[in-house]
Amino acid sequence: MARKVIHSDQAPKAIGPYSQAIQVEAGKMTFLSGQIPLDPASMEMVPGDVVAQAERVMENLKAVLAAAGCDFSHVVRCTIFLTDLGDFARVNEVYGRYFTGAPPARATVQVAALPRGAKVEIDAIAVS
Repeated sequence: MARKVIHSDQAPKAIGPYSQAIQVEAGKMTFLSGQIPLDPASMEMVPGDVVAQAERVMENLKAVLAAAGCDFSHVVRCTIFLTDLGDFARVNEVYGRYFTGAPPARATVQVAALPRGAKVEIDAIAVS
């Protein structure tokens, strides 16, 4: 799948590991539901801070991508939901480790609450 990074100097530069836009030719699209930091073996929330939660969320996304025959290089769009935007930098650091090439387009929003008391939830769209 050919991914083209779109950048305009007439719009703000990315302030984290994301691209202004990603353009792809038509292909197979996979829409990943939001993942929260549940351990798939126990279905319990992982213990620890927002960093531990973000790591579990990314591993959950990685597993769903693999089941679809994809990996993080196929992801073209994500949304990060945080209960505290003060956690932005720490979640950003974890998130950025999973994208070795041009990161996908992304939005990050603060929400009042997430399921099971999670601090972070991330969804994704992949194209293969």
